[in-house]
Amino acid sequence: MAEQNGKSKTKLLDELEKGPWPSFVREIKKTSDVSPTCDDLLGQLELSYEERKGHWKHGGIVGVMGYGGGVIGRYSDVPEQFPKVAHFHTMRVNQPSGWFYTSDALRTLCGIWERHGSGLTNMHGSTGDIVFLGTKTDELEPTFAELTKAGFDLGGSGSCVRTPSACVGPARCEHACYDTLKLCNDLTHAYQDELHRPPFPYKFKFKCAGCPNDCVAAVARADLSIIGIWKDEIQQDDAAVAEYAAKGLDIQKNVCEQCPSKCMNWDGKKLTIENKDCVRCMHCINAMPKALRPGKERGAAILIGSKAPIVQGALLSSVLIPFVPEAELMETLKELVSRIWEFWDEYGKNRERVGELIQRVGMANFLDAIGLDPAPEMVTAPRDNPYIFFREEAAK
Repeated sequence: MAEQNGKSKTKLLDELEKGPWPSFVREIKKTSDVSPTCDDLLGQLELSYEERKGHWKHGGIVGVMGYGGGVIGRYSDVPEQFPKVAHFHTMRVNQPSGWFYTSDALRTLCGIWERHGSGLTNMHGSTGDIVFLGTKTDELEPTFAELTKAGFDLGGSGSCVRTPSACVGPARCEHACYDTLKLCNDLTHAYQDELHRPPFPYKFKFKCAGCPNDCVAAVARADLSIIGIWKDEIQQDDAAVAEYAAKGLDIQKNVCEQCPSKCMNWDGKKLTIENKDCVRCMHCINAMPKALRPGKERGAAILIGSKAPIVQGALLSSVLIPFVPEAELMETLKELVSRIWEFWDEYGKNRERVGELIQRVGMANFLDAIGLDPAPEMVTAPRDNPYIFFREEAAK
C-alpha cells in the first residue's frame, strides 16, 4: 500500500512480510498494480488489526440468476472509509477433477477475474474450489457469463452439496485403487441440482481419495468419504525388499515396528505379512513402494460423518461400507446417498451436519433408518460399558 508522509499506512500488516515464509500481504500488494481495490482491502485489514475487530458483514443472499449457491455475499461495515471494498463478494468456481489445468485455462480464469473483480484468487479453498476473492454485485452476472463461456461452472456454497473433489488418482499415483477423477466427475454431474440449489439442513461434502493415504483429507472433512482400498493380499516383491535392506533400510525398526497392527515380521532375509491382520494403513507401502503394492482386488471403503469444529467439535469419519468393488461404486453411492439424504432431510436440524445427526440419534438408529446391517468395521472405539445385558425375546 502507498506510503503517506514517508510512513507506511499498513504498519501492522508490514510485519507479516518479514521472515522466510510467503506472505499474503506481499501478494495483495503485488496485485495492487492490477486492481486498486487491493489498497482499500489492505486499509480495512489494517484497521481490523488496530481495533482487533473484523469489519466484514454478511449482507444477505446474493448470487447469479437460477443458482442458490456459488457466491458468498460480503460487505464492508465501514464503506465510507474504504469504498472500493464496500462490496467484496467471493465466487466459488468448480475445479476440474484432481486440479489439473492447462496454462491457457489458468490465464483465462485470471483474465476474467482481473476484468470483473479484485484479481485476487485462492487456489484452492478447503473444499477444493477455485476461489475468486472480491467483486461488486453488478459484476457477478458478467463474471458468470464469461466463466460458462470458457467452460467453467460455479461451485457449491450454503446448505448444498459442496463441489466434489478428488486426489490425482490413477493419473499420477501408483497407489490408486479406483479412478478418483472419473468418480468425482460423475458425482459432480449427477448432483447438479443439489449443488446449485441448496436443499439440505446444512452442507454435504463428497471427497474421493484413491488410497488410504487420503491426500484430500476426506476422513477429516467429508460427509461422505470414498477411500480407495484393496481386499486381497499386499503385492510383495521379495527381491526388491532385499534390495531395500541392502541399501540400509532398517526394515524391522522402520517398517515392522511402525505397523499399527503388528502384522509384519522381518527375520533378516524374508518379510512375512499376516494380511488378515492388516488394517491398510499404507505405512509399509509408503516406506518400500518398489517392494510392496496394494492388492489386485481393488475398490473403495465408504465412510460417513466427518467435519471441522464449527457448530460442534470436530468429527472423523466412521466406516459405513467396508468395501465396494470399483465397478459398483457409482451405483452403490447413488442408492446409499438417496437413503442418507431422505433421513437427514426428515430428522436433521438446521445447520446440523450428517455426522452430528448420527451422533445425536446414534449409529444403530441411523443404520436401521437407511437399511444397512451393522458390521465390525463400523466400531470407532471399544465399548465403555463392560456389562452386557441380554434380553429374552417375547414368546411368539
